[in-house]
Order: sequence, then C-alpha cells, then structure tokens
Amino acid sequence: MPAPLAYALIATDLDGTLLRGDDTVSERSLAALARAAAAGARHLVVTGRPAPRVRTLLKALGSTGLAVCGQGAQLYDAAADRLLWSVTLDTETAETALGKIEAEVGEVYAAVDQDGADGLTLIEPGYRMPHPTLPASRVERREELWQAPISKVLLRHPVLSDDELAEVARGAVGSLATVTMSGPGTVELQPCGITKATGLALAAERLRLGRHSALAFGDMPNDIPMFQWAARGVAMADAHHELKAVADEVTLSNEDDGVAVVLERLFP
Repeated sequence: MPAPLAYALIATDLDGTLLRGDDTVSERSLAALARAAAAGARHLVVTGRPAPRVRTLLKALGSTGLAVCGQGAQLYDAAADRLLWSVTLDTETAETALGKIEAEVGEVYAAVDQDGADGLTLIEPGYRMPHPTLPASRVERREELWQAPISKVLLRHPVLSDDELAEVARGAVGSLATVTMSGPGTVELQPCGITKATGLALAAERLRLGRHSALAFGDMPNDIPMFQWAARGVAMADAHHELKAVADEVTLSNEDDGVAVVLERLFP
C-alpha cells in the first residue's frame, strides 16, 4: 500500500504564479504537475479570473476537473463547462461602495465581471485592462455596468497606487464588500466574506480532501486567505510583501518555474 501523500491537494494561482508573462505554462511546470498527478495529488486552479476567462488555460493544462474562479465566488466544472456554485455582488451594494470610495479619493475607473459561465467583462470609459490579452467590452456609461448580475467590481485610480487604493477602499466600504488586490492595477470588490479560501474549501470538500493536505502557491494579497487555509503556502520570488509575510516558503519567480521547483522536490 503506498504511503499517504504529504500534499494531496495542490492549489495554484494563475497570473504571476503558474502562468508566465505571456499567459502560457512552461513545459517544466506541466511536467511537474503531471508528476504530482501521477503520484495521486489533485491540482486546483484558484484564480481571480472569472470562469469564462479560464477555459482556454484549463485546456492547456489538460484540466477536466474543478477550478475556483472569480476570487472564490465561482466553482467551475471544466468537464461539464458549467458553474457548480456562484455568489453575486448585489449591484446596488456595488454602486453604494463605489460612491463611498469616490467620496474619499475622487473619481475611480471601474469594470465588472458578469456572473455566469459566459459572463462578459465590461469596462467603463477610463478603465484600462491590466491584462491586454483578456477580452472586455466597453460601455459608454457606468450605469451599463449593472445590466446583469456581477461577481465582482475592478477598480483603478489615476494617481493612487494599488496599495493606497485598497487601503482606502477597505475603510470606506466596511462590510459592504470584500476588498482585495490581485495584481498590478487590480483592486477588486467582491461579495462580503468571499475569498479564495471560500472557494478552495468548497472544492476540497467536494474532492473529499482536507486543508491539512493542501499546498498553495500565490503571489498577491488576494492569496493570503488561501495560504491561511492551506497547510502550507509558497510565495513566488517577486510576490507582494504582504503575502511573503505569511508564506511558509518563498520559491523562484513564475518566469523561473518557481512552482515546478517546489513540486519537483516534493514529488521526485
């Protein structure tokens, strides 16, 4: 009988972690994930990207299982191409939260990810997508952002840094929404209480795996709840300082196959 795996669940963020800057996964990383799978471990993508923006990436990974999307607000079944679970951010609440933030810092530029396996990303005038490769539809007025249920709001400020905007937003919105930062130029409002840990815990329950066997990889503050939930958290070399402060280990950067380096050690 084989010995039990130390880490039966491998949770990886995408941008800045498993993905390289060109939105691809290296052959070395693919081989390391395949080696872990052969040993019996399950790989879960846990990303801030909404479900419609991960289909192609999951195919590249050969993943036909579950994926946690939308900062934990969506649990996506790649094989069935459908959402098993989703939580939306009330649009009136989102409007109120935006108003409170703008009362503190002046005008911000906003975008939304619509709910659903085929939801669109809508951007208002002035908002610039942090990932130019991700498709988005421009609207003329902010009111058009609320035309369908949404999973989250994305914010940018013309002057403030991401850290500064996130700090002000947390103080301004209080319990109206969860504020997180998931990458350069990406401060987000999501349903209150929803984090990557929420979705990861739900996925792990469906897979009948516990947090004691979970290994998590990430690079930004939105990965902090996932690190706190998992047994071990590994930050990338160029990760945000807040994530490094709670990480158990720091590996190489995403461009240097930092995920693969750790998996090769754990699954020789």
